[in-house]
Amino acid sequence: MSGPAPPRGSLRELAWVFLRLGTIAFGGPAAHIAMMEEEIVRRRAWISREEFLDLLGAANLIPGPNSTEMAIHIGHRRAGWRGLVIAGVCFILPAFLIVSAIGWLYVRFGRLPEAGALMDGIKPVIIAVVAQALWGLARSSVKSVWLGALGAAAVIACALGVHELIVLIAGGTLGLVARWRPTPQKKLPAIFPLAGLNLGSLAAGTATTTFGLGPLFLVFLKVGSVLFGSGYVLLAFLRSDLVERLHWLTNGQLLDAVAVGQMTPGPVFTTATFVGYILGGPLAGLVATVGIFVPAFVFVALSAPLVPRLRRSLLAGGFLDGVNVASLALMAVVTWFLGRSAVVDLRSAATAALSLVLLIRFRINSAWLVAAAGILGVLIP
Repeated sequence: MSGPAPPRGSLRELAWVFLRLGTIAFGGPAAHIAMMEEEIVRRRAWISREEFLDLLGAANLIPGPNSTEMAIHIGHRRAGWRGLVIAGVCFILPAFLIVSAIGWLYVRFGRLPEAGALMDGIKPVIIAVVAQALWGLARSSVKSVWLGALGAAAVIACALGVHELIVLIAGGTLGLVARWRPTPQKKLPAIFPLAGLNLGSLAAGTATTTFGLGPLFLVFLKVGSVLFGSGYVLLAFLRSDLVERLHWLTNGQLLDAVAVGQMTPGPVFTTATFVGYILGGPLAGLVATVGIFVPAFVFVALSAPLVPRLRRSLLAGGFLDGVNVASLALMAVVTWFLGRSAVVDLRSAATAALSLVLLIRFRINSAWLVAAAGILGVLIP
């Protein structure tokens, strides 16, 4: 990343790309990142695959929704600080509007719209999209036998249940040590001190059973500031705060909220939109959404200027190499578990295999595959 600065892109084009991605990006963070790699690296060549991996490593080292943070990072790389805001907001906006509409239906009719057939059609395609991206990214990130062995060890650790952040930090540290040649002049650099930042006290004043927009904002600000991991980790955080401590939701309502975040396109963190809506209507939905996503913008804004400097440093570059292969290990393990639930019969296996062939051999745009699979899933249950 030591080459010339990338050309500044059109803000309108940036907005359109991430509005579209936010509308069709089903399947969770791994799938979102795979779609971004296809659109940003392969189709538009806005950044190189190596730069994309560095941004992915940086996003994994800070709390918050990884795919949204990738959108924000890419926006910053493409169009500066205005691009940072526009890319992030446009990626979130479609999911916010869709989840708000579902929240209205839920409040009015007391249940979720049926979407099982749609998701059953889409899931095998998503697995193929992620598999394609993993293959391409692995070819760029596994630069040596040592990094290949590190990636394999990270896969095993993830499969055994080691916490994601521990795997990432360990991978980065081992990558740094592999390049370390001690001399009196060398000091180990401080890498992303934000990764260990504990902002749990942000919601210290929210221990009340009285619902209000202020306490709601602080609850979700805290969650967005400290949460690493998947939507299932989000479920644990929200249950602790909203069900057990504040008693604002029932367990059933919380599970419905997480299901909405999982089955709609865009960031899973728009679960917050649904929770806010059913608690206090459209304004509360907006407040909860802003609360959970604001930390992502702040953390990316603080860390983005460091990424090129890290890559130019021999030792920090080794750290990023280690984090990158560990990040791909996380994606691979998540994809394996998702695949076990998505590819369950001959039809879904055939869909996944055909999608993979179309993506790799014919370079079909994944958006068309997702749309076609969703329509077929509804028409041919």
